[in-house]
Amino acid sequence: MRDVIVLGGSSGEYLAYRVAKILNVDFGEIEVKKFPDGETYIRILSDVSGKRVIYINSLQRGPNDLIIETFYTVDTLKDLGAKEVHLVVPYMAYARQDERFNPGEAVSILSLAKLFKLLDVDSIYTIDMHLHRITDPVKVFGAKFYNLTGVRELGKYVKKHYSIENTVVIGPDEEAEQWAKIMAEELGDLEYSVLEKKRISAEEVVIEAKDVNVEGKNIIIVDDIISTGGTIIEAVKALRKLGARDIIVTCVHPLLVGKAYNKLVKLGLLDIIGTDTVLSPISKVTVAPVIANALKQKL
Repeated sequence: MRDVIVLGGSSGEYLAYRVAKILNVDFGEIEVKKFPDGETYIRILSDVSGKRVIYINSLQRGPNDLIIETFYTVDTLKDLGAKEVHLVVPYMAYARQDERFNPGEAVSILSLAKLFKLLDVDSIYTIDMHLHRITDPVKVFGAKFYNLTGVRELGKYVKKHYSIENTVVIGPDEEAEQWAKIMAEELGDLEYSVLEKKRISAEEVVIEAKDVNVEGKNIIIVDDIISTGGTIIEAVKALRKLGARDIIVTCVHPLLVGKAYNKLVKLGLLDIIGTDTVLSPISKVTVAPVIANALKQKL
């Protein structure tokens, strides 16, 4: 793969370096800065003419600026004569804005998909895009789109550092069942379930684990995103009421907005583990091997 070069945007350089190292290919350089009026300046410092370029940028903090940076960079790579361009967006922002909930709202993920389609790249990769109303992102982004998972890497980390005896995997809500299933498989086909709310009356709601007993069991909670932490906090409280013992919380995208990290720490969990699709105090697991392995099959 002598003609392959990996480049990282301002929010993806750390992953680009790790991927380049795994693939044993060149790690290039891009200059990104802001003009005094707030406009974005992009300069590709590495020679990309005739090369197969992997460009990595995560939409993790300040997604609006990063979308523009990504768009300008990829368009410039094509203009400079790159033979192929493979775009990697480890965290895909706006995926939760997948429906018009109120009249006049933008369905932001559909607009973002249209923008990326204009770039006409050779492939687009992301990690665990939030899937709720959009169940198949290929229908939105096109056939060149690949939705990878970082959950197996989280599972490997848990298995390496903790005993999984007497353990149940839990998704904090029904949307998280897809990730709970993957985690359970990675840990040797453990039992898994999701929490669900049952309304007893207008004032009373009961949260319970569906189809599995968690009393006296150790728990691994898995979700795609932790934003404010509200869902996880309620899940931990519910599981403890149901008699759960030690609890490990895992997630792919640890956004940890506001004081979410402090709130999670105060729960007295056995561990809190996230990946590096979003850099945070709990980003203990890298998704670089996931990205590199997928690209090996494409390049």
